[in-house]
Parts: sequence; structure tokens; C-alpha cells
Amino acid sequence: MCSIKLFIFLAIFHTALSLKDPYATLGVPRSASVTEIKQAYKRLAREWHPDKNKEPDAEAKFIEINKAYELLTDPERKKLFDRSGVTEDAPNFRHYPDYSQFRRFEGDPFEHLFSQGGFNFQYKFSQGSFYHRQTITAKAFENHIVPNSNFQPYLVLFYGELCFACINAEPIWRKLIQELEPLGVGFAAIHAQQEPSLTHKIGVSSLPYLIGVVDGRAVHYKDHQLSFIKVVDFCRRIIPSRTVVSLSDYSVDDFLQGWHDNRVRVLIFSKAESIRLRYLLVAYRFRNNAAVGHVRLGSSDTEVACKRYNVQPKMESLLIFNEDSMKPIATLSMTELSPQTMIDVIEANKFLLLPRLSSQNLFDQLCPTEAKRSRKYLCVILITKNVKEHDPYRALMREFIQHVDLPNDRVRFMFLFEEKQKEFVKALTSGMGAPEDPILHVVLIWRKEHDRVKYQWLDHKWDISDDIVNATKEELNAAVKHLMQSTETLPYDARVSILADEHALGLFSRVLNRMILMGDVIWDNLTRQEILPALSVVLSIGFIILVGYIMSYLVQLEEQSIQEKYQREGKQVPGVPNRSKPEYHLHIHELRGETYNGLVRLLKPGCRTLVLLVDNESKMKLLPIYYKIVYPYRKNKTLMFAFLMVEKNLEWYRHLLLQTLGEQRELNINPKNCIGTVLSLNGHRKYFCVYHAKHAEPNSRRRDGRVKKPEGSAGEFIGFDESNSDSETSDVEAAKLSKNDCDIYGSILFEEHLLDGLPNWLDRLFEGSTRRYYIQYWPDNMK
Repeated sequence: MCSIKLFIFLAIFHTALSLKDPYATLGVPRSASVTEIKQAYKRLAREWHPDKNKEPDAEAKFIEINKAYELLTDPERKKLFDRSGVTEDAPNFRHYPDYSQFRRFEGDPFEHLFSQGGFNFQYKFSQGSFYHRQTITAKAFENHIVPNSNFQPYLVLFYGELCFACINAEPIWRKLIQELEPLGVGFAAIHAQQEPSLTHKIGVSSLPYLIGVVDGRAVHYKDHQLSFIKVVDFCRRIIPSRTVVSLSDYSVDDFLQGWHDNRVRVLIFSKAESIRLRYLLVAYRFRNNAAVGHVRLGSSDTEVACKRYNVQPKMESLLIFNEDSMKPIATLSMTELSPQTMIDVIEANKFLLLPRLSSQNLFDQLCPTEAKRSRKYLCVILITKNVKEHDPYRALMREFIQHVDLPNDRVRFMFLFEEKQKEFVKALTSGMGAPEDPILHVVLIWRKEHDRVKYQWLDHKWDISDDIVNATKEELNAAVKHLMQSTETLPYDARVSILADEHALGLFSRVLNRMILMGDVIWDNLTRQEILPALSVVLSIGFIILVGYIMSYLVQLEEQSIQEKYQREGKQVPGVPNRSKPEYHLHIHELRGETYNGLVRLLKPGCRTLVLLVDNESKMKLLPIYYKIVYPYRKNKTLMFAFLMVEKNLEWYRHLLLQTLGEQRELNINPKNCIGTVLSLNGHRKYFCVYHAKHAEPNSRRRDGRVKKPEGSAGEFIGFDESNSDSETSDVEAAKLSKNDCDIYGSILFEEHLLDGLPNWLDRLFEGSTRRYYIQYWPDNMK
């Protein structure tokens, strides 16, 4: 009986603990964003940490804060609590197997095929584990990548097991991380099979699949080739426009005078023709606090600006301005401005001399919370209106800040517009010690909690009159110094509301941006999932049916009128015989032992057979494309069309290639490397021509207009060319690579694009400009 009571008591006690409201624990509303939840957690964790807070219940309170934070940052648990109020302590962790320690696909017998040029296809399967180092879960994507993308763009790659294209894309991914991560681009990889819900939500249709995450939304990489240069250019394009503006002597002054948007001004001087990627990333990081402009050195349109600020022509320089456009508050000059150095300098000077309280986020940065009286941050706020008559009062406050001797890290000066922040001002004027009219008065604030403050109003108004201005300054100086030098607290308490975001878009702008965003998302998903072509086909069919119906109705009327005319004249309506035209059908045969003689060996003089190399996986994808390309040649009686299962007849293909070398050597062929190859076989004259997407032959012509046949040994075709090209200089941030780098990080061509160049190759084939490989005999080992 006692055990039953104890069990009931423990169940009730656990239920009471689990029903605590995590929102109330952190002191945030149910509509709070992830950023607001994190800010509240950091503030309460500092306040209730057992090492700093010696109260008896500090440890229990600290544990409760951590549990509430874990629940609200887990999307699944948060959704469950909002729906049913369940607050179980055990989070729903998902453990996935780690394959990074296994050397998969070692000893590929075909990996040395064509290893020095020509068909340079090498599947290094053991490198697949590299993606696991950047692999994240859907929870990490939602809680880390999406919020942080407001300050740092991310490139996220979806990959999967046994994905040949993913393995081939690994060198490009390594190069991207090596070059772009130091500049400030974030990287992550997601296993598509282990995160099916996120994969479906993003709209991933094939692997590998690349997206950019910026401003909390995913931007799809739409190019069908995954190359280093195109990804760098994609990274530049996803950064919002006008993040960095190009300036000249005529626009520098207007740019520096735009500090009324409550942001400092940053000028970057460099010789780069285009704005470097590192500048875009730094500007994107501080876009809420700083406006960044780029001035090109060495240009005739920027000589005046360079002389005015004494910029060295051979150095890259960064200048930061506040309200004074003539004198920068910080200057940095280096041979090459490093991203981290720029971040450190802007971080230390990202506020104006007298910033305006225009949002809650800015208020949290300027006036952070502090529980201890001995280390309190004092915030001095001037209440004004958004009118030109109050500009002299704000100018006097700036002059006071420049000449007063106060610790900048402990005292912050700011102002606000009363008509923009009415609720905030009302909370400070509703209590004791407040003036009847707060306009042009100064209030001193100490934030103990995020929504509770201690405050004190100055007795007199902030006055600019000549006979009173000095007394006004002395009163403020004395009040601030007294509070900073003593442990006394401010006399009055108030609970303040969240500040209105003055930079938020209006209703029309929000609706317009939402429509544009929805359009981008729909366009990406429709394009990737092939819904847009289906919709286009449906609309086209409907239009054709409508037009056909109208035309049929008109033809019927015309026929009736003609019949009536012949009947009135007593003539018989002449019948028009239907002469059927001969139909030409296109047949694609399978090249195997039974059809080998008919398609190759016993071909008549002047006849050729075009053979597509496929395997079981690519057959259904490549044959329709091949059929569409060769369909226009169906009336040519000298052509026959076929396909070859390369894995089944690999020995026959190997013997065919060995005859072109002119010498006996070992030749290992990977069937995957041969997919999409097209052979033109001339059975009578015993030669063949080859097409492959990675090795298109140049179409060269002489000056007299005749086709010049390509020269070179047959060994070049199958990868025994040892010539090397000269290296060129590369510029990664400008999306340029040297020729040697392009060979390594050039592009990954997907199966559906292997036959894109076949129509042009067929034109050259019939012109006689393609290279011919003559053989002694046709191999016999066809299965």
C-alpha cells in the first residue's frame, strides 16, 4: 500500500514539474523568435549561474532555465508543447550511424582508367566520408543555419550514399571550403536519406544538390553543372543587392551624409574592378549597423576622395565615419584587408556617437542587462521628436559626449523619437519622479532585467539657451558620475514594453516581399520537380484543343457552304482522293551477338551505324534523349541506330580500343565512365568515330573555308596525351580560375546532360571533320 502511494506521489510530482510553462520561465511571449529566446536565455543564465548568484535556489532556477531553453529550441518539442502542453525532459535525439571510419569502395578495379588526360574519370569512392565532417541534422539546420543566415550566408550540399556524382563533386566541395570559409561563408552537408523530411521540404530532386541559405530562406542552385567558378558566382549573387555600393567623387558625400538611417558609414578603398567577395560578406554581417561603400583606387572618378582622406594608392584601406563626414573615427590600411581584421574594426565602431533607439535589438546591444549594482550599465536617453527644431538639442548632446570624461564601456548615450516609441516612453512617465511633458528631457536607465528597469529623470529640461546650457551639462555630468562612482541604485522602477522596430517594412512592402519570396520558392520547386513543364503541357494542350475546335467549326461551315453551292448549281461535289505519304519510322536496335553482323560486319559500302553506350541504370534516361536527337535523320537510308549494354560487352569495347593504340598494353575500363559515349561504326572500311560530352572535338576550318581534319595520335582519345597547358593566374573571389585549376575543379556533368553536344558532333560527322580511328578487324567476342 505504501509503495502504491509513493508511486502516485512521484507521478503527481513529475507531472507538476513537467507542466511548468517554459515561456514563463524565460520571460518571453509565445510568439518569440529563436533569437529572442536565445537572448532571454543568455541573460537569465548569467544572472542565475550558481558561480555568480549565491541565493539558495539559484542552482534549481538555473536548471529550470536550461530545460526551458532546450524545449523551446527543439522545433518538435516546442510544437508538441504548444499543441498539448507536454514538457517531457528527455529530448528526442536522433542518432545516425557514422560511416566516416570505414574506407568504402576501396580497390576499384576501374579507377585507373584514362588517368592522365582524355577520359579522366576516376571514382575515388573512399573519399565519400569527407561529407560527414560537415554533416548536420534537420534540427541543427533549423536552429543554427537558418537564424545565423541573417548575418552569414551558408552553402548547404545534399548528398547520399552510392552517389557517383557526389563522389566526383568532392574535390570541388573541398576547394570551396578551403577558399570561401576563411572569407566568411558557412558550409554544411546534409545526408538526404537520413533527413527525408527536410529533403522533401527544400525540394531536393537529385543528388548532389546545392542550396544557399540567406535571410532565413533557401535559394536553389539552378545550374546543371556543379563547378567551382559557378558556385562562387552563385554565392555572390545570393547576397542581397546594394549590400556594398560603388561610389565616385560625386556620390561619396551623399553616402556619408546618410547616417540618419542610424548606421555608421564604412568606405573601402581597393584596386579591384569588381567588389570583392570578402567585402560583400563583411557588409552583409554588419548591414543593420553599417552602410558600406566601395571606392576603386586608380580611377579618375575617385581621385578627389582619395586625396581628401589621404588614402595610400598601393594599400587597401577601410575608413569608418559617424556623424562627422570629414574625419573618420577609425582607419585601417593593409596590403590586403583580411576579413577578421575588418570584422574586429567595424565591431568596435559600429554605433554612432549618439545612436537612436529604433528597435529592441539595438536597445539590447546599447543597454544590456546587468544584475549586479557594482557593474551596472548606465543608459542616458534624450527624448525628442522627429522634427528639425530638435536637431540643435541632439547636436548639443553630441558635443557633450565628445568632451565629457566618462567610461564609454559603462555609459551609453542615445535618443529616441517619442512619437515612434510611445509605449516605451509611457512606461517611464507613468511612475514617480517623471516630468509632465517628457519631450526634451533626459532619463537615466539601468536595466536589471530585459523588461524591468530602474530610472531617474533629470530635474531640468535639456536646454540649449546660452545662459542655461552650461548648467544643463553640469547637471547631467554630475548625475552620471555620482551613479557610476557609488553603489547606489536608481530610485524608481518601471516595466517597459518591447521597442517598436522603426526599420520594419510597411504592410504593402511586406506583402510585396512575401509575394516575391513565394514566387521564388514556387519557381524553384516547380523547376526542380518538373511540375512547371507539366503545367505548360496542360495549358498548351488546352489551347490547342480550343484552337482546333474553332478551326474545325470554321472548316465545317466552309464545307457546308461549298456543298450548298454545288447543289444549287446541280453539280456533283468532287471528291479529293487522299494520297497517303510514305511514313518513315525510326528503329533503335540493341547491338548484341545476334545483330552484330547485320549492324556492323555486313554493312554495305557507305553505310554506318550509330551506337549509344548505356547500362541498366541509364538506359531509360538516355535512350529517349538519343531518340529525339537522331530522329531528324530517320529518312537517311545509309544510317542505322543502335544501343550497346556496355557492362555486358565490355571485353568487345576493350578490344576495339586496344587496336587504336598500335601497341599492346593493359587497359582497365570503368563501365560508368563510358555511359553516354556514341560510336559511329563503318563496317565496310573498318573505322569508327567517337563522341563524348567531356571531350568534344574542335571544329577547325582553313582560311579557304574547307574543313581541316584534326591531327594527333589515336592515343590522345583514350587518355595517353602527356601534354600540359600553361598555368594562368587565378582570382577566386572574382570567380576566375587558372586553366590547370579548371581541369580539377571544372564541372560535374550529370547524366541527363551527357548528350547535349551530340547534335553538333553529328553535323561534324557528316562534314567529315571528326577524327577516324582505323582498325584491322572487328572483334569477335560480342555477346
